[in-house]
Amino acid sequence: MATALEGVRVADFSHVIAGPYCTMILADMGARVIKIEPPQGDATRGYSSPDLGGDSTLFLSYNRNKESVVLDLAGEPGRQAARDIVARADILVENFATGVMQRLGLDYPAMEKINPRLIYCSISAYGRSGSYASRAGYDQVVQAESGFMSLNGYPGEEPLRTPLAMIDLTTGMFAAHAILAALYARETSGRGQYIEAALFDNAFALTGFYTLNYAVTGKNPLPPGNKSPVAAPIGVFYAADGRFFMTVAGDGVWRKLLAVLGNPPELLGADYASNAARVRNDAQLTAILQQHFEAAPLEQWIERMRAGGVPAGPIRSIAAAVDSPEVKERAILGKAPHSKVGEVPNLRLPLTLAGTPIVAPRGAPLLGEHTHAVLSELLHYDAERIAGLEQTGVMPAAKTKG
Repeated sequence: MATALEGVRVADFSHVIAGPYCTMILADMGARVIKIEPPQGDATRGYSSPDLGGDSTLFLSYNRNKESVVLDLAGEPGRQAARDIVARADILVENFATGVMQRLGLDYPAMEKINPRLIYCSISAYGRSGSYASRAGYDQVVQAESGFMSLNGYPGEEPLRTPLAMIDLTTGMFAAHAILAALYARETSGRGQYIEAALFDNAFALTGFYTLNYAVTGKNPLPPGNKSPVAAPIGVFYAADGRFFMTVAGDGVWRKLLAVLGNPPELLGADYASNAARVRNDAQLTAILQQHFEAAPLEQWIERMRAGGVPAGPIRSIAAAVDSPEVKERAILGKAPHSKVGEVPNLRLPLTLAGTPIVAPRGAPLLGEHTHAVLSELLHYDAERIAGLEQTGVMPAAKTKG
């Protein structure tokens, strides 16, 4: 069956995480993503993490199903090759510092002239206009500035960033959503459009009801830790031989938990009869529940709560999660072929489309692996022109041909 984005071409000028994650989503849906890299490659290829075939696992995580084309954009020959790729593309994604694409002659006004149907997505820290457009920004800094980080941790303790680059990843997701919407709109209008996605805007929007609560009450929210300000009981609980996380949100689930516990009299009073009462009395409720949970092993509690419809699960390490029945049954972790090392681990896109399937994974490309193929087959450069680009250092020599 055809993929959802079969025939769609993406000129990918992005690097690090937010842009590459966006374009990887498009690649997984079937788009041909041509990743345009400088001679030294995307910086994340050399990040300090375990490497496979010379590239970091971070690079491998966000660049599967792409083609790598090396072009030196410092000179006009490399820029012209880049423009020729864009002229044949449906989508352009970039996340350079503000002003870089304009200096290269690859900004939206210039690219719209050569390709009016182009969808141009610009990802940045603080947007491309206004007082903060030129400010450098990264995921963790934006987490701090937006208030997002202040919600992660415990009251009175130092706030914590998320260990994953959550703002980069979610900005990449939103950018992909916007691109797909623009593709749909182009079916009617016949024209592309300019899209902006900013890390700060995203991080602040993700604070959601915490910010709306502040706007209504004027009370600055404290980090909730593993608790919730809107429902109880929620959090970490300890069985006789292990810990688990349980979420009881609403009276219906509360009644299910009571049934699992055998409807103990101490939990049937007015102090716990409603969600509001349970939130108000969460500390004493947690203490009572903890006494019950300590009386039996973890596996028994998990089985009983799953059977009773109470959302609860063991707190696993990454190693334990990899070995879990859920990961195995859902086939989330697998392998992808790789040009240098044979195959690499692969985490599939966490969705399925029955009528337009996700493409089979290919490991992230080697640096410049597809340069010659793209220039000869897509751009129709002849051998003499390609040789000239090689001699001037605009592109790598033919030994990197994929």
